[in-house]
Amino acid sequence: MPQNPRLSRSPIRDFFAGVRVLGTGLRLWITDPRMMLFGALPALIVAVVYAVLISVLIANFDGVTSWLVDLLPGADGALHELVTLLVGLAVIALATVIVIYTFVAVTLLAGDPFYEIIWRRVEERLGDVPDVAETGLWKSILDSIRFVLATVGISILVLLVGFIPVVGTIGAPILGALFGGWFLALELSTRAFEKRGLRARDRRRALASSRATTLGFGVAVWLLFLIPFAAVIVMPAAVAGATVLSRNALGIPERQVAAA
Repeated sequence: MPQNPRLSRSPIRDFFAGVRVLGTGLRLWITDPRMMLFGALPALIVAVVYAVLISVLIANFDGVTSWLVDLLPGADGALHELVTLLVGLAVIALATVIVIYTFVAVTLLAGDPFYEIIWRRVEERLGDVPDVAETGLWKSILDSIRFVLATVGISILVLLVGFIPVVGTIGAPILGALFGGWFLALELSTRAFEKRGLRARDRRRALASSRATTLGFGVAVWLLFLIPFAAVIVMPAAVAGATVLSRNALGIPERQVAAA
């Protein structure tokens, strides 16, 4: 498998280079009318569905929180309000993480034909398009399930860190963004690697060779996904950016990116 020929000189510089990769993806998307048309539709549909589910959670938030508090031993008395607050924050944090992770997996799966177009258009503008057999729908579904299960497990771990006094308040959001950004970068770059006949372990190895850049890209996507409905615009741009990120990680030369 090709390796990234560029040696990292500064992790901070490389991190912000990853942020700029997302900017490149956004520019590739907004300068191509066809990509704009196909890119926003699946993200918009899934975002509306998720908005309904979030509304249901908000409407039943007090009931869910009270039910969880009642399950905890020693939650009565003077500590009841504090426990209720902590449980409420935990529910919000866990729901946020799960929504972001599953949103990406569901949107990529539901909008696969649309994001196929975006990937192909970016590959055409940057260089030759790899010609590899399709991976199949069931494999995509299984990969999405594995992605969600892995990330939810990490999310619970990060959530537990959040309960550590003082350290958890600062550490949990940072860990959540770093873990979340890494997994988002892995998931979004799946197509660019699979189309070249490379497996998941090849993808992890290639992106790990430019870890700071990968994290910069993934964390930027993660933070933007926290903004309501921003994912409608960010999602197709992230798919385009992940294609650029993948090519860079594999050391594939590219033509100069120009507006369509």
